[in-house]
Amino acid sequence: MRYENVILEIVNYSNEHMTAEQIFFELKKKYPSVVLATVYNNLNNLYKQGKIRKISIEGCPDRYDKIIRHDHLICSCCGKLSDIFLSDITKELEKQVGFGIEGYDLKIQYVCDECHSKM
Repeated sequence: MRYENVILEIVNYSNEHMTAEQIFFELKKKYPSVVLATVYNNLNNLYKQGKIRKISIEGCPDRYDKIIRHDHLICSCCGKLSDIFLSDITKELEKQVGFGIEGYDLKIQYVCDECHSKM
């Protein structure tokens, strides 16, 4: 697709976990005529192709992330999403379930320092 590679670059070079809307506004800087539906369609295609990760959190818009192997910390108060690099536990999970798995998505709930200081 026309915008697919540019959207992939936006996701891969971002230090954030961007929503489709944030990606749309970033893309619109270079391509003012782009529409939000185009961003959603391209994100869905990139996700289906395994080129990006989609992070779904209940009550929040989906966010998109690069494919690099990592897990996530999610603040249960403010929804802040942070990367955490833990040892890959694929082999251990495969032993427990008794068959091969393609991957996993670990999301650890916690209270971030900012929210903790407000308590």
